Amino acid sequence: MDALAASEGPGVGLVCVSAMTTDRDEGAGTPRARSKIWIERGGRVLLSEWRVELLEAVEETGSLAAAAERLGVPYRTAWERVRETEAGLGVRLLATESGGAAGGGSRLTSEARGLIARFRRVTAGVAEEIERRFRDELDDVLR
Repeated sequence: MDALAASEGPGVGLVCVSAMTTDRDEGAGTPRARSKIWIERGGRVLLSEWRVELLEAVEETGSLAAAAERLGVPYRTAWERVRETEAGLGVRLLATESGGAAGGGSRLTSEARGLIARFRRVTAGVAEEIERRFRDELDDVLR
């Protein structure tokens, strides 16, 4: 069973918060719908955009410490979020190597890579649907 399917069931919620912003705020002038999506159970976050960004940073840097630094958070915070996600989803996300001549490091497991890819597909689809719905309902006032 894969991690996302394993997380489904009683007490698991998908949360999506949407807002209407405009590119005018960024100088272009075209309104855009924005959203943030995360998965939670019992009020505790299991997976979110930030946690996915953390995992992607580990993949790019080869180190949880470097990923934490890149995202501007303490190593301990990054480590705790990875462990919370692993425990909540029942999946190992990082394979780590200690010290040695190469200095050790971390890499994503194949399960983590798959989870990231599926989360990105879902969030892209949700973003497209939110944008479409805002346009359908509010196009006349957003022009």
